[in-house]
Amino acid sequence: MEDGEREESGWRPRETPYQAWQKGEGIPIYRGSYVADLYGLELAPWARAGQQGAFINLAEQEHDDSYVLEIAPGEQTHVLHHLFEATIYVLSGRGATTIWQDPARKQTVEWQKGSVFSPPLNCYYQHFNVDGRDPARLFAVTNAPMMINMVRNSRFVFNDTYVFDDRYAAEDGYFTDPGVKVSRNTWKTNFIADIRAFMLDAAPNRGAGGGLTQFSLSNNGMIAHCSQFPPGTYKKAHRHGVGAHVVILDGHGYSLLWFKGEERRRVDWKDGTVLSPKNEEFHQHFNTGPVPARYAAFRLGALDVDRVSRGAMPDQIEYEEEAPTIYEEYARECAKHGAEVVLPRPAYATV
Repeated sequence: MEDGEREESGWRPRETPYQAWQKGEGIPIYRGSYVADLYGLELAPWARAGQQGAFINLAEQEHDDSYVLEIAPGEQTHVLHHLFEATIYVLSGRGATTIWQDPARKQTVEWQKGSVFSPPLNCYYQHFNVDGRDPARLFAVTNAPMMINMVRNSRFVFNDTYVFDDRYAAEDGYFTDPGVKVSRNTWKTNFIADIRAFMLDAAPNRGAGGGLTQFSLSNNGMIAHCSQFPPGTYKKAHRHGVGAHVVILDGHGYSLLWFKGEERRRVDWKDGTVLSPKNEEFHQHFNTGPVPARYAAFRLGALDVDRVSRGAMPDQIEYEEEAPTIYEEYARECAKHGAEVVLPRPAYATV
């Protein structure tokens, strides 16, 4: 299924522990390779959170998942607590999240559209919408499938009380410290005020003259990275392990998804689209709009065994090695949108 279609009734293989738990949550489940619009996604009451929500399971995998949570104006969620990591991106609205292990030592993170943060592992936390007129909508990527399927007991995952004080001990400034650059293109922090405006590092290896910065949040195994590339350009195709949730932050364009020897599938995107390539599926991103295109990818990081076993660099197709029809299609699409193609036509390799 594509474009986040809801799962239809009918025959299904035997349920995994994660699927059984998810079904019991009673909210919509969207599957496929992408969801066109996270802002307009249909939600339903989610008893666990006390607000509206929906699951998004992309790329036919159970390593990580995602969900959308909407908080009504002036309201708050129930207290949440779980033994898996969750990286949260604020789609819209403004509010605050209170986080604690010891109720006497609570800390509060204030957020807005574009903020990114992660409640530390197994902490208690509660989201508040401080706007009395408009709802707030959050998008989260988690490794719940991996954890629930491993222990095969969702009650343990949501009720265990172990304190991971090596990850988080309510240190002063834990969520207000701006962070530190630990290596080229890598930033360690616990809160990003607005990832849409974060200054990125140069990333020439991906082509298109763009930038990229990787983020490590809350001592998690999961990570994120943000990338931007100029109008009239497109990225080099590449592939890697499964689990990267690519959320479009700004711009208009499309992505191509394909396996070697198969026809390419196209996903048109804008602000609020999320897409996720399947395991070892090639994907390539194209900017057809008048402004730089920016996206954030929330992914497994150190938990991605396939990526680690293959080495740090993903399989990449250089411009001169790609099919000439890719550039030709891109030029036609830019012309439709009044955009000038800046990327030179590749000097294609001869066979």
